[in-house]
Order: sequence, then C-alpha cells, then structure tokens
Amino acid sequence: MPRTENHLDGMLRHLGAAYYESLQGRATQADLDRALDNVAEHMNEQAMPAASRAANATKQAAKGGRAGHAAGTRGWSRRVGDVMATSVVTVDRATPYKVIAQLLEEHRISGMPVLKMGREVAGVVTEADLLAVQARTARRLRAPVRLGWGVRGKSHPALVAGELMTAPPITIGQNSTVPSAARLMTSHHLRLLPVVDDDGKLLGVVSRRDLLTVFLRPDEDIAADVRRVLDEILLAGPGEADVSVRDGVVTLTGTLDPKAGEHGDLIPVALRLMWDVDGVVDVIDRLGQPTPTVPAQVPLT
Repeated sequence: MPRTENHLDGMLRHLGAAYYESLQGRATQADLDRALDNVAEHMNEQAMPAASRAANATKQAAKGGRAGHAAGTRGWSRRVGDVMATSVVTVDRATPYKVIAQLLEEHRISGMPVLKMGREVAGVVTEADLLAVQARTARRLRAPVRLGWGVRGKSHPALVAGELMTAPPITIGQNSTVPSAARLMTSHHLRLLPVVDDDGKLLGVVSRRDLLTVFLRPDEDIAADVRRVLDEILLAGPGEADVSVRDGVVTLTGTLDPKAGEHGDLIPVALRLMWDVDGVVDVIDRLGQPTPTVPAQVPLT
C-alpha cells in the first residue's frame, strides 16, 4: 500500500476508534471533531471518494444524522420525527380526574401529556395514574378509625392532572433514532413518549405501536442498508464481509479479521451503526470465523 494510503488508512482507523470511545462515554465531541478535522486535512485527492464516504458516514452517525436523511430518504434509520403522531390529545395541570378519564376513553388512548404555559411538557398522566389514586383512596377508606381520627381527619388527594401526573416527564427529541426511542421506552416501562424540541415544547408523541412499524421492512431492504454501512465504513471488498438477513437477524461472514488488519478499529463502529438500521432484530458477527460446513449425508444401504 502506498505511503499516502497508509497514512489515510491510519487516520480513518483513528476516527473509528474515537467514535467508538464516544459511544462508551470515554471521548468527548471535541475529541471526535479533532479526529474528523485530521482526516479532512490529510486526505489526498486520489483517496478522496472512498475516504470521504467513510468519514462523512461516521460524522453523520456521531451527530445523529444518517446518509440520505437530509434529502428525505429513509437512510439507515428513521427518526422519531418520522413516526411520531403530531395530533396529540393534551390536558393542563388543572384538568380534573373525570375529564381525563373521559378523554382517555373517547380517544382510545392510554395516556397524554400534561402541558403548562407555552406547550412545555410538565408531565404525563396515564390510565395507571388514575387507577393508582383510586387504589390509594380505597385503602384509605378501609383503614380502621381510631380515637375519632380516620377518614374525616385526612385530606382528600387533589384529583387534577397536576397531582396525578408522573413528573418530571421522560421525553425524547425528534431527531433521535427509532431504536434509541425503543430502548428508552423499554428501560422505563413507558407506553407513551412525548417528543419535544430544544425548549421542552411538545412536538408530538410516539407509542410502542409506532416504533414497531420499522420491523415490518423486508429482509432485502435491511440487507441493502447494512451493506451500505459496510461499504461506507469498512470499505471492504467482495468476500471480506458478506451480509445475509433472515427475519430481521443480520449475519456477517467473510475473511475480514476483527482482531487484526487495517479494519480492526472500524468494525465496532460499523456494528454499532447496524443496530440502528431500521428493522434489525439482532446482529450475529462471524467475521473472520470459518464458514460452518454441513456434513454430507451418507445414503442408507
């Protein structure tokens, strides 16, 4: 490999390592920007087409973008803004219990954002919140009365949205990926996730059903996007990294060795980006591993 290509390859591997470190919280955005600037500064004209694709793809991934997203295409992963509902039923903090229950029933929803002035999200009120306050009231009514104290001596809980809601709310931005929204909803056991702008103002909401739509993609489309990740990040040739997809499960095979060679630092970057491809259920990495052989069947005599 010529000296200029060796130098460029080293720059790209450093860029991939910097991005991977940023994912693990061990590198800052400034560290990543310096690595990107270094690649751009030392990139020669002959290597520009391939190298710029890898650098741009990694830069977009680090900053929350995807190739083609700005042009309105699917890119590698759809954003929350692509699947959220923008017609949202909301209440304010003074909305009474009965009105909340009526809205939930009328619109067949499980919860809604609670807004304060300026459409800022103050919290979320759900069916679970309404049922929980009724359970607390029932326990209070069943409590034994002693020495004249009991039900009459206790203040009744305020049955308005501001007291019933879960706060502070867990929210997400419209440019976050659908997989990141799914992880957030799963980890916090959410059925409704408000989508807000930089000022915390409501833009829309996403539900679990909204997020599941990405898993309806054909395997062929998923394989094409994963192939793009490999082409733009690893720049791997035929046979070095092959992709197969079945029921959303991506399997990588090929001669590329993740523990040695010039691509080692970029493979973790590519694997991380594959998880954000729409429809990916799992990623099985068999790069550098021998291809399993099926034993020949011996005919019965």
